[in-house]
Amino acid sequence: MNGEPEIVRNFLLKTLLLQGWEKRIDRFKLGEGAMPASFKVLKDPKRGVDKLVADFGESAIGRVAPVDSGFWWIIILRAYTKSTGDMTLAETPMCQKGIRLIMNQCLAEGFDTFPTLLCADGCCMIDRRMGVYGYPIEIQALFFMALRCALLMLKPDAEGKEIMERIVTRLTALSYHMRSYFWLDFQQLNDIYRFKTEEYSHTAVNKFNVNPESIPDWLFDFMPTRGGYFVGNVSPARMDFRWFALGNCVAILASLATPDQAAAIMDLIEERWEDLVGEMPVKICYPAIEGHEWQIVTGCDPKNTRWSYHNGGSWPVLLWLLTAACIKTGRLKIARRAIDLAEARLARDGWPEYYDGKLGRYIGKQARKLQTWSIAGYLVAKMMVEDPSHLGMISLEEEKPTKPVLRRSASWTG
Repeated sequence: MNGEPEIVRNFLLKTLLLQGWEKRIDRFKLGEGAMPASFKVLKDPKRGVDKLVADFGESAIGRVAPVDSGFWWIIILRAYTKSTGDMTLAETPMCQKGIRLIMNQCLAEGFDTFPTLLCADGCCMIDRRMGVYGYPIEIQALFFMALRCALLMLKPDAEGKEIMERIVTRLTALSYHMRSYFWLDFQQLNDIYRFKTEEYSHTAVNKFNVNPESIPDWLFDFMPTRGGYFVGNVSPARMDFRWFALGNCVAILASLATPDQAAAIMDLIEERWEDLVGEMPVKICYPAIEGHEWQIVTGCDPKNTRWSYHNGGSWPVLLWLLTAACIKTGRLKIARRAIDLAEARLARDGWPEYYDGKLGRYIGKQARKLQTWSIAGYLVAKMMVEDPSHLGMISLEEEKPTKPVLRRSASWTG
């Protein structure tokens, strides 16, 4: 956006070099495609040079490898390509190999019966135990977007063509699965409420055997008649009904959400503004878990207490994603309202990492100040509103279904 693509190019190339490192946690070797969660720049005073030290999960809380890093790398490479019009970086053998390694790792065949990606808890922005294990919406939305970006950048050569075919197959299955089973609105909630359980065979309506008694009480009042969202997680006999901001915003940007679903997500944000935005955009998830449930789900995590950090805390960095989703759906009024809220406090408060409280009124109890991503989230949001054409870097339009080629039968005589 700032006309400094060399910085982005250098970042993409440096992090790609880190992908080639041998990745070990204790005696176990991680997959070749894994990208680091973070890296440090260490100075070597003897040799007078800087060196990068990557963390692939071996230093993380809980020792969880990041699933999202590789997806973000592909998304940023596509943003660079779209912004500069320069395809040469993406087409280098090094970048092509990087994309293929990431794709191979997440398209590997296993015992899955779903097209969604199975993950451990704490493998994404929510990097501590928060009950997001299984098939979290954040990962599925980023996975979908990365698949689409990879398809646009892979070369259909001997090595790329086979992966491209696998991507197309996976995208078809993934979009159907997410739009059918993760989507929740008033009608779908009413249907789940009336579900029968213990249904066998392919005729089952309640395919995941979700027990209606597992619907939390808060959801009945929270769900407006107008609006909807992708739920946090769907797996056998388990539906996490929590709202997660990042996953829903990325679903809009990647066109995982249909136009009607994207509009419904915006309607929900508008209808439930106090719950999902409050006084500081944007709440990472809603609602917070507390009491006995907090003890069980988080393992009594002192950082993720109710309405704090990843447990219902408010994260200014998410402002840019909300703004981008607003621009794509033509709801600029929502974006401006959120930006106005952030402007009233962010600079004055010293650009904190996150805010606490049900309305996000308080600077987070362990929030660090002068956070680069809090500042960047605000700047990107402002620049996008001032020039909405920037959205093209990070947004993908819905793919139109291609009509099958009609061929005449050999027996057709005219």
